[in-house]
Amino acid sequence: MNPAESSTASVPATHREQVVAGIRDSFSAGPGIFPIGVALGLLVIQSGLPWWYAPASSIAVFAGSSELVLVGLVSAGQSLALIAATMLVINFRHVFYAFSFPVQIVRNRLARGYSVYAMIDEAYAVQVGLPDGKRSARRMISMQIASQSYWVGGALIGVLIGSALPAPIKGLEFALVALFAVLTLDAVRGRGTMPSLLLAAGSVAFSLIVAPQLAMLLSLVIFVLLLTVRFRVVRYAGRDRHA
Repeated sequence: MNPAESSTASVPATHREQVVAGIRDSFSAGPGIFPIGVALGLLVIQSGLPWWYAPASSIAVFAGSSELVLVGLVSAGQSLALIAATMLVINFRHVFYAFSFPVQIVRNRLARGYSVYAMIDEAYAVQVGLPDGKRSARRMISMQIASQSYWVGGALIGVLIGSALPAPIKGLEFALVALFAVLTLDAVRGRGTMPSLLLAAGSVAFSLIVAPQLAMLLSLVIFVLLLTVRFRVVRYAGRDRHA
């Protein structure tokens, strides 16, 4: 058996097996997607937005943690331009995901469009971790549909819980901060990430002093620029070291 035959043989044989495999792939990310979706639904109700905003946002936007930021911006009455710019900066990382996300295996145009739209962090991590021989269009699309189902389902349950509670839960808006705090702690365990942490802290501090009302957007822009500078400095330093 040549390598090409071996690679093809490792792909689930039937369409049903590929769909089941994709749903199983989603289980690794599902436990993290669902509770954040619940937090989104709760936050929507407590922010005074209509209940349908949670499922509508989860279907139309489906940007994970960015939707929590979006709830805060919308409920605060921020301008459309500021909301659009903030979402662009937060989700700009997906441009780099596209370089290695295997969307080319999806032949159908509609399915490919959905796959690009549903390329969230968790879907990227799960799919890129699969060996080439085990990837298929149906498996990937099934994983992405299942992942979005966890998010939409969690948002609906969060709406139901929020509507049934006699009083709002204080501090729920901190859920997003807590999520990124945990991710940050995991990221900075290595010494190599400490400079990035200091650049982020400096960007936030500067933005809070210069433009408190635009601190989120300004700090993100400054942080991206500083990371770009740091990347170039490290790369040139590496070239000089090996020269």
